[in-house]
Amino acid sequence: MRAFASALAVLSGVSLIIGSMMDGNGVDQWLFMLIGLLTPVLGWLITLRRPEIPYGWLLLATACSLGVGTLGSALARHAGADFLGNGFTAAFAVFYGLVWVFLPLLFPDGRLPSRRWRPVAWIAGVAIALHAVATTQSSLDPFKQGPPVMTGPADLVASMVSGLAQMVVYTMAIVVLFGLVVRWRRAGAQERPQYLWMICGSALGVIGFAVVLFYLLADHLAIVGIGTMTVVAAVPGAIGVALVRHRLLDIRLGIRGSRLSLVFDMRPTVSELLSELSPELQDAEPGEQLAGLARAVREGLDVRWAEVSLTGGPRFTAGERQGEATVRERVAGGLGELAVGEKNQGRFTAEDRRLLHAFAVPVGLAIRSAALAGRLVNAQEAERRRLERNIHDGVQQQLVALIAGLELARASGGAPEMLPPLREQARQTLDDLRELAAGIHPSVLAQGGLVEAVESRCARLPVPTTVLADPDLRAARFADEIEGALYFTVSEALANALKHAAAGKIEVRLSHHDGRLRASVRDDGRGFEPSATALGALADRLSALGGGLEVSSTIGEGTTVSAWVPAHG
Repeated sequence: MRAFASALAVLSGVSLIIGSMMDGNGVDQWLFMLIGLLTPVLGWLITLRRPEIPYGWLLLATACSLGVGTLGSALARHAGADFLGNGFTAAFAVFYGLVWVFLPLLFPDGRLPSRRWRPVAWIAGVAIALHAVATTQSSLDPFKQGPPVMTGPADLVASMVSGLAQMVVYTMAIVVLFGLVVRWRRAGAQERPQYLWMICGSALGVIGFAVVLFYLLADHLAIVGIGTMTVVAAVPGAIGVALVRHRLLDIRLGIRGSRLSLVFDMRPTVSELLSELSPELQDAEPGEQLAGLARAVREGLDVRWAEVSLTGGPRFTAGERQGEATVRERVAGGLGELAVGEKNQGRFTAEDRRLLHAFAVPVGLAIRSAALAGRLVNAQEAERRRLERNIHDGVQQQLVALIAGLELARASGGAPEMLPPLREQARQTLDDLRELAAGIHPSVLAQGGLVEAVESRCARLPVPTTVLADPDLRAARFADEIEGALYFTVSEALANALKHAAAGKIEVRLSHHDGRLRASVRDDGRGFEPSATALGALADRLSALGGGLEVSSTIGEGTTVSAWVPAHG
């Protein structure tokens, strides 16, 4: 198939070159030749890369009609025949019909957008055929100046049929142009730029024909030539831009290095694909990042589909999944999986597997990020519910009781003996509110810093607690999220030491070195199995800041909880 596509491209290209050179060495001939060569080149590239897609073959058919028409008409003229009135002119009619109607209509994969477009395709196809046949039977040459000359009734009928058929084709081209606009509005973010270029190319082709028709009637053949070249170049040029700039049909085609050479079907590296994706994924949500990575894997491996999935969670698929996965790769320690389908061409090689394994690293990082984001959302929701429960069961009930007591005191005439208990109740409610606020973000942490806040927290504990801090740390301040993360880690570790460890004494250490802010809580309690700890929410909070949490414990010998975060102000 590839050899046949190459032969068609060479045949059409050589025919176009020879036919153009036989017509002279003027600028017009060279320009027409260069513009015309774009069509066979594009058809060859697409069929070479995606031979299963009809669009490349359609481009080659378009190129062949242009090449045969150019060479055949030149040979006929050199033999003394008219430009029109020979069979080769039918090839031009086919070319213009394909460029005006079928290349835009079947964009981008060579298939109709839907069954509703079948009448348009049939009408255009019949009109193109009538135009081609009628043109060969007409002696009317629009490129000759002066009044038209008819040789008889048959000539007149053929000319009328040719003109009417051409206008029907032109009308179908306008209908297809409006259809492209509708498809552009419904397309996704990746396809929209491709459709936009085709809309521009199709519109230029329609305008170019209008210019040709108008100036033919006015006998301005120079401008007619410009319009003709616009028709020849507009749609293929749009396809070329969609290939180079927007990866039409998932084909990589670009310019690399300092040389102006087209690089076709060169396998991109993982870093190249990710660098191209980075602007798109920089501010994206975790789900959008995973979807973007799935697209990169599909393109990099040239597979029919690629899927990134979280274990027990959502799946993000690029392409239409069909059948079972050809290769699977577990990532992020089993948190997710990277699966791909069959290759578009050939079989998986060792290089393909190496590339898939390389992709597993960024995919694993994105999956860990998505899992962490999910756990943080769950932790925030749990914290919100805890606060709601504390307010409902504590402060809210105290305020209700206080209001009831005040109402009772008012009803009894404000008896003095009822005021002291109410005052004490109000004071207790205020203390509970302050304690609740301290659990959200202690004021001493905002005002005095991490060391002072930890000392204040430890001073209220019922067991002897020592706070050891680097001398220069007391006056140092860090970002709110850093101080808050370490403070609540220390607070949670202290609470666990009191509730579960039956500690007799506790030691808290705060230090700052090697670019990290560290905190550790050590107790002499009963100890426990470290794998049974329930500090996952705190670990996620520290991990989100680039830090970490470690728990070491031995039954009967106590527990040490250590946390660290990158230190920056």
